Amino acid sequence: MLIVFYDGSCPLCAREMAALKRYDADSAILLEDIHQPGFIERFPQIDPTAAMKILHGELDGKPLYGLDVTYHAWRLVGKKWRVAFLRWWWVKPIADRAYLFFAKHRQAISKLFVRRSRCDNNVCYK
Repeated sequence: MLIVFYDGSCPLCAREMAALKRYDADSAILLEDIHQPGFIERFPQIDPTAAMKILHGELDGKPLYGLDVTYHAWRLVGKKWRVAFLRWWWVKPIADRAYLFFAKHRQAISKLFVRRSRCDNNVCYK
């Protein structure tokens, strides 16, 4: 099982998690919004501040970060072809740097692409 610890206040992030959930017929992924009450008590091994900087995940108890989480999530729902190229040896360093840029500026990028800069309790607003 893969646990994805994501920023539920990010509209693009929330949209991707909703898409993953739609494809997750085998319940292979557990999605955990790092802003939910009780998160720290349930997942003391995850630092929410660090998880705001880079996507965190656990695959069978082993930590994953950034695009490795994204790759395994889409792989588990049978759609790895969407993101497999991001892990190719010659693309990975560039993709990882681009991801870190996205992660740092995801609220502003969300505002550009989905006209919402923030979500709260699965409700997005400007």
